[in-house]
Amino acid sequence: MKSIGLLGATGSVGTQTLEVIRQHPDQFRLNAMAFGENIEIALPCIKEFQPKVVAVKDESTKDKLQHLVPPRTQLVTGMEGIVTAACDPDHDIVVNAVLGSIGLIPTVEAIKAGKDIALANKETLVTAGHLVMELVKKHNVNLIPVDSEHSAIFQSMNGESTKDIDRIILTASGGSFRDYSRNELAGVTVENALNHPNWSMGAKITVDSATMMNKGLEVIEAHWLFDMPYEKIDVVIHKESIVHSLVEYIDRSVIAELGHPDMKGPIQYALTYPHRLEHPEANRLNLWEVGTLNFLPVDYDRFYSLKLAFEAGQAGGSMPTVLNAANEVAVQHFLNGNLSFLGIEQVVSDILDKHDQVDRPDLDTVLAIDQETRRLTEDVLTHNG
Repeated sequence: MKSIGLLGATGSVGTQTLEVIRQHPDQFRLNAMAFGENIEIALPCIKEFQPKVVAVKDESTKDKLQHLVPPRTQLVTGMEGIVTAACDPDHDIVVNAVLGSIGLIPTVEAIKAGKDIALANKETLVTAGHLVMELVKKHNVNLIPVDSEHSAIFQSMNGESTKDIDRIILTASGGSFRDYSRNELAGVTVENALNHPNWSMGAKITVDSATMMNKGLEVIEAHWLFDMPYEKIDVVIHKESIVHSLVEYIDRSVIAELGHPDMKGPIQYALTYPHRLEHPEANRLNLWEVGTLNFLPVDYDRFYSLKLAFEAGQAGGSMPTVLNAANEVAVQHFLNGNLSFLGIEQVVSDILDKHDQVDRPDLDTVLAIDQETRRLTEDVLTHNG
């Protein structure tokens, strides 16, 4: 039986991870979990799975839970608590489904503790990919992607030599506004942005999907995960989200992973790798029922956020950290109704232009740049407001 530490337990990936554990009680056990302050979702899960450690955002949330959790459950708080949940000696693998750059430190500490990582937190590799991958090699742990696109690439590379790969191709749904022109984007609302055609995700990721920043972060993540230069990473618009990504080899053979949109598949594969388990809820993919699969090239002027991500990734150093931090702040302002949809990319572009790049930042420098970028972005948006 595999024992699991789950970070971000009340989010979309977190709750689906719990469903996978629930479906295979003879295979998985929840040993530790972390969440912010969503007690309504978390408490029934704590009572059901009775984890050894539960990390919460702050003392206020801890006080509300103190007399409601099972007696054996230890409640811990803050970043120190998340690290405790990530590094507990009684679990084998950590599922990092935390949203945002807060996921970086617990990932680093879990790797140092010798834990395998099932990674659904893009920001960990976007902000500090050079540091994280060095630690993965040093401590000889597995870093297994949970994102459907990276899981597809990971599976399509199985048993192949990386030197034989000519390029990897990430598929993108195009998000809520994939058929909109630039002019039509000027007046879109938060409600419009959150209406994703294929996937059910959290608000921030859904907005990132609409701007295509989400795909940009995945490009940077793929660069680190698969040790692939940016000139060998392509993106293609695929409206149906059936082909989750592809790998092209030097003989021009292309291997792809296909399936109906369903995050529980890649979550389960990350937990069982290198083996597979039956997925009791998955629908069989009958291609004759799908009928037609559509693919379109990406217009980088139309999806300017994706262009910014490629440029930041190619520049390297601290630029992806700035890209991610500025985007997180800008998206939150959009969700709060304080910034237009097209304003997101403009703010990110402006903040990138202001930054003096650091070539190989250490962890403390990465964290400092992340915080300074957030402060600067808030100042810019407040001043402009």
